[in-house]
Amino acid sequence: MKILKKILIAIVVLVAIILIAALFIKKDMTAEREVVINKTKQEVYDYIKLLANQNNYSKWARKDPAMKKTFRGTDNTVGFVSAWESDSKEVGKGEQEIKKIDEGKRIDYELRFMEPMESKATAYMITDSIAPNQTRVKWGFAGRINYPFNFIRLFMDMEKSVGDDFEEGLKNLKEILEKQ
Repeated sequence: MKILKKILIAIVVLVAIILIAALFIKKDMTAEREVVINKTKQEVYDYIKLLANQNNYSKWARKDPAMKKTFRGTDNTVGFVSAWESDSKEVGKGEQEIKKIDEGKRIDYELRFMEPMESKATAYMITDSIAPNQTRVKWGFAGRINYPFNFIRLFMDMEKSVGDDFEEGLKNLKEILEKQ
């Protein structure tokens, strides 16, 4: 009985330490990556403005080719939703909605993750012409890991993880567009 009591006390102390530590760990996270594509700004924007095209270059869309994908609305308009559902825990279930469009320059999205964990985040893609046939594309993300789940940030570099996924997606985008 004494051993069980000691184990229980140790578990309670460990949980308390985790909960207290989580109070001081950053909850917000951001990631942004960019690539230069050897195409005109208009050609690049015309491709990325279609949210459904992300299925061609996004790392997450490529993780499960068998995932169920559905679309609601008219692509490249505010309110268009691209949804996914996968048996893979890495991909899960969620949707992305176009929230704002600055024609020819920027598209803002809201990401709603439903499985394996519920959360919301924002993302964006920005195009800038840096030469007549060169365009810089920035892909960014801002999210929040609520208390006490923010404790996992001690063990995972979420900014690097998401940023690396963006970097791979942008590399795929560059490859697709420069072949056209």
